[in-house]
Amino acid sequence: MTATDLITRANRRLRPFGLTLGEVPIWIGGLFISLLWAAPFVWMVSTSLKHSNEVMTLNIEWLPPHPTLENYIRIFGEYPVLRWGINSVVVAVISTALSVFSGAMAGYALARLRFPGRDMLFALFVASLMVPTEVCVVPLLLAMIKIGWANTYQALILPSVGNVFSVYIFRQFFLKFPSDLEDAAKMDGASQMMIFWRIAFPLARAPLIAATVILFTLNWNNFLWPLLITFDDSMKTLPVGIAAFAPVVGTHTQLEGFAVGMAGITILSLPSLLLFLGLQRYFIQGIASGAVRG
Repeated sequence: MTATDLITRANRRLRPFGLTLGEVPIWIGGLFISLLWAAPFVWMVSTSLKHSNEVMTLNIEWLPPHPTLENYIRIFGEYPVLRWGINSVVVAVISTALSVFSGAMAGYALARLRFPGRDMLFALFVASLMVPTEVCVVPLLLAMIKIGWANTYQALILPSVGNVFSVYIFRQFFLKFPSDLEDAAKMDGASQMMIFWRIAFPLARAPLIAATVILFTLNWNNFLWPLLITFDDSMKTLPVGIAAFAPVVGTHTQLEGFAVGMAGITILSLPSLLLFLGLQRYFIQGIASGAVRG
């Protein structure tokens, strides 16, 4: 039997799996990378289900020997986690919605409208990505305190509305938007705003979902700004509240705090993870369309 026959037979056996012999090394490499990526998450969930005396052991135990929900019960019983979760949901959902809608309108204007300084304005948008967030934190905090918005929802939401990434991904999509659709709508007497809301925006599903997943994850996991602008436990978001579970206080390490901390981080990571898993196909399409059309 020749080498060609062996390759043909191997490809025939791999066909039900959607693979060829040449793709097997790539598949194995991808599987290995996936396992490396998933290992910290598995360890986090496993630790959250362990008793405190089972965490710091000499032997590595990927599965908890005696699974327990004690750490989760302790979190919900001793801390206002539900209140923090509601705050995070309100802030993340409203911030993401406003960022997506404003980014879609700005991206459409920068891609389809003709006005002086359009390209310079977009260049300024992109250049603003190089400005560290920490540079703006102090003046923004002083401004919020000055106008009396500290420790409020509007202070948590408004600074994150103007997101350049949302503008960029929508602009890249609308650059290749069919002009025939716009011309037909204009002949029917549609205004530019009507064309955007009824034609362009409904067709931008891929960049819409991609921007939503990324912005929701960023807003959900935002830590620095909520930490500075919230002073009461009732206004804290989940990432800020979860920081209270840290097992290290100063130079003292509380061994029993590792399991509780992992339980808190598991609760924090689930919403954005589930959102990505549910929309991953559209997310990849949105990112790819923006990259190809750039």
